[in-house]
Amino acid sequence: MRNIFLGIVIAFVIVFGLRYCENRKDNREQLEANTALIQKELKNVGKLIVTEGSYAQVFSYSDSKDLLYGMFDARKKALIVVNAKASIAYDLSQVNTEVDETTKTVTITNIPEPELSINPNIQYYDVTQDYLNQFTASDYNKIKSRIEKSLRKKIEASELRTNAENRLISELQKIYILTNSMGWTLKYNATVVDNEAELQKLKL
Repeated sequence: MRNIFLGIVIAFVIVFGLRYCENRKDNREQLEANTALIQKELKNVGKLIVTEGSYAQVFSYSDSKDLLYGMFDARKKALIVVNAKASIAYDLSQVNTEVDETTKTVTITNIPEPELSINPNIQYYDVTQDYLNQFTASDYNKIKSRIEKSLRKKIEASELRTNAENRLISELQKIYILTNSMGWTLKYNATVVDNEAELQKLKL
């Protein structure tokens, strides 16, 4: 009788042991599958976001050179029309993330700074220059530098940067939605992101 009872106990132990191992294996496989999916989606989000804008501006340039101790002056001037295309980009391939399977946490450790690119198309009109004060390559480079500096200041104060930041947030929301739907936690450095509204605070 004891042998039968002992056999039944051993059988129950073996059955429950096998089921416990199977459940642990299933949970582990599920965790690994979730981790692989998250890592894949993080790579998919890593694309370039570009916001573009067009700008037009008119500049006037003049320069005067004194000759013979101020008895004569040599002048040059030009009317400059600029049509520029500007873009702000975030290279999301530079977003650094860490995936912790133990705590089911995805941590964003770095968000790249925006990259502003300006491509001006410069046209010169009404160019006049005296023989002793003509336009040189140095003048054209100086004019271009001034134009780009003026445009950069104008663009920084425009909605172009805000639009680019909104595009960045929309991409980061994909990470939040994914982690939240799978029961994982999203963090930015040490800050836990509990809702989509908190994403707005990351860079703005």
